[in-house]
Amino acid sequence: MKISPFVYGTTVSDTAFTDRESDSAKLYGNLIQGINTTIISPRRWGKSSLVEKVVKDINNNENTVYTVVIDLFSVSGEEEFLELFAREVIKASSSKWQDWVQAGKEFFKRLIPRLTVGIDPKVDFSIGFDWTELAKHHDEILNLPEKIAAKYNVNFIICLDEFQNLSAFMGYDNFEKKMRSIWQRQKNVTYCLYGSKRHMMASIFNNPSKPFYRFGDIMLLQKIETDKWIVFIVDGFKNSGKSISAENARIIASTMKDHPWYVQQLSHYTWQLTDKIAGKAEISKALNELINANTPLYQKEVDTISTTQLNLLKAVIKGETQFTGAAVMQKYKLGTPNNVLKNKKILMENDVIHEIDKHYWMLDPAFELWLLKQYFNVPFSI
Repeated sequence: MKISPFVYGTTVSDTAFTDRESDSAKLYGNLIQGINTTIISPRRWGKSSLVEKVVKDINNNENTVYTVVIDLFSVSGEEEFLELFAREVIKASSSKWQDWVQAGKEFFKRLIPRLTVGIDPKVDFSIGFDWTELAKHHDEILNLPEKIAAKYNVNFIICLDEFQNLSAFMGYDNFEKKMRSIWQRQKNVTYCLYGSKRHMMASIFNNPSKPFYRFGDIMLLQKIETDKWIVFIVDGFKNSGKSISAENARIIASTMKDHPWYVQQLSHYTWQLTDKIAGKAEISKALNELINANTPLYQKEVDTISTTQLNLLKAVIKGETQFTGAAVMQKYKLGTPNNVLKNKKILMENDVIHEIDKHYWMLDPAFELWLLKQYFNVPFSI
């Protein structure tokens, strides 16, 4: 059975990873040189894949660097975060569970950890603390990688995905100040912080009143260029025993407006429908399959926004720019100018639309196609 060369819905690396050479080189250099780095971009643009690729390269090339990648998506509170942080840092410090247990005893002076090791230590190792004591001495957790790095004469790289989720914790303002205060003084630990909610990340790291302002370098990921996608798609088909012309590969990338997730998804569906040579018929059928597969998500999105917000999206996809003009407000039933401004802010903060040179665009190209078909009867076409 042939395996598709195109991957979406999960992080990608190696053969499924395309372009980002300059981003990879910059992030690699930053992290091994001790420069804290924040990555900001819209969701599904490949931040996590970029970090995982760079971390893998670092692990392969750097002998005195310990790396940790933690996904904070499902972490619901400060205690859970601190226990997860401690566990992953300790696990990264050695391949032997006996060393993990010893580290738990050695590196905590005021906290008494509860260490549990199961049949499979890699899966069944956990660490817990008394919350009352942890609340008073969480600096011991936050400074743990620095202590371990200093003892073993190594450097730590800590990568925290969905970092903006911490802002929902009770008492986050004080915890945020504590994290910045401790982490900025560490000499042997470098942090890579990134997340899928662009506006929340920008608020944390670009706001002069916030503790993490100027915490380190900020990388703003851009879209991968169409020409890069063409080479990637053509090579993907060729290396798997099929073929697609550069012209048709361009159609895939352009239809999905170079959006990494959707270019991979449309390429995958087209590849599945292709016996030997992918043509426009296969791409067109694949596009319909892609839209149909994502329709429940788009319907849910529409159901969770207000009528005036949906009407504003209709105006955006029809190319309107003067949203507060009387004619546009009346045509699309946008409400009052205040409604327009409020809804525009909400949709931008939720990464549904974005602004470029005073023009507004949908961030999700497939959602835009679905809206055009649903409300303006514009067929899916290539």
